[in-house]
Amino acid sequence: QVQLVESGGGMAQAGDSLKLSCAASGRTISTYAMGWFRQAPGKERDFVARISRSGVTTYYADSVKGRFTISRDNAKNTVYLQMNSLKPEDTAVYYCAADPRRTYSLNEKDYDYWGQGTQVAVSS
Repeated sequence: QVQLVESGGGMAQAGDSLKLSCAASGRTISTYAMGWFRQAPGKERDFVARISRSGVTTYYADSVKGRFTISRDNAKNTVYLQMNSLKPEDTAVYYCAADPRRTYSLNEKDYDYWGQGTQVAVSS
């Protein structure tokens, strides 16, 4: 069983940067693909970014491409999401998720483990 804990969320102004962290415990996530999702108020949870187990391959939603960067440090059992040029529409609860079967899916149903989420609020 893997436990995921997100941190780094908070309030920001448009144009600011935030870096989210997702610390895993219980077992190593070095063999897992990992992803970030977000859920805005009143909306469904959406895919944001994913990363291969090695960290070499990444993929982003069009809405964050060029502004967000997903990375990982397998030695620290941690995944990151660097968010630059934040916009008010980035306001959401951000969730880290683990894909042990390495489906590299954009669908949340293919991710087996989830964190509790961290709130990001961006004002204009």
